[in-house]
Amino acid sequence: MPKMVDVDAQDLFSGLPQRYDLLAEILSFGQNRRWRHAMVDAAVRTSPDATRVLDVATGTAGVALYWTDRADVQVTGVDLTEQMLRRGRENVLRRGREDRIRLLLGRAEQLPFPDASFDAVTFTYLLRYVEDPAATLVELARVLKPGGALASLEFAVPANPGWHAAWIGYTRGVLPLAGRLTGGPEWSRVGSFLGPSISGHYQAHPVERIVEYWRAAGIDSVRTRRMSLGGGLVMCGRKARDDG
Repeated sequence: MPKMVDVDAQDLFSGLPQRYDLLAEILSFGQNRRWRHAMVDAAVRTSPDATRVLDVATGTAGVALYWTDRADVQVTGVDLTEQMLRRGRENVLRRGREDRIRLLLGRAEQLPFPDASFDAVTFTYLLRYVEDPAATLVELARVLKPGGALASLEFAVPANPGWHAAWIGYTRGVLPLAGRLTGGPEWSRVGSFLGPSISGHYQAHPVERIVEYWRAAGIDSVRTRRMSLGGGLVMCGRKARDDG
């Protein structure tokens, strides 16, 4: 990831952690949590015996915490923004999960782990913030054991024309204003950024092409699930086994 992409992502999220968990649910009408649970549930079904999990773009550790609710696992969470991790550590301590979750500063494109270190890997709202999504998926797959689950959650653009028009209205008009009213200038900035960012991402990387990136990284049986009228996209697949 070029330095400018790093700085943009860090700058965008550095002012959000204090109210991130609450406002993420309010501004998504409660769908954010539902989507995260669907992603982890898909990974658990794919790798039911997983014990070591990596959660990339872990943020305030919401996904990491749900992993420990859902399965008997040890979770390593990685994020680029120290302020988000600080809030995540507070959440982990509040839930008494510090013996099962560790949070580290790191980048998805250069993970500080050996090959095949984890039984399952999840990542959330990541690919719009990296320079090369295909190369990032190769790196995520590198640290995953053969047969392990790779699962993701991303925002998406509704395909139905009516819901697409409503989505445009919400993301371009309502979300920036609602962000300002509930969270101040930082959330207004994020609200203004999200809609164009999501649209631009899928113009450059349609879902069908992203599936190809997964397969090129060695992930088989890739499944996609559009949620909430197409506003969320959960993907899951299994790393090919080495038959040699």
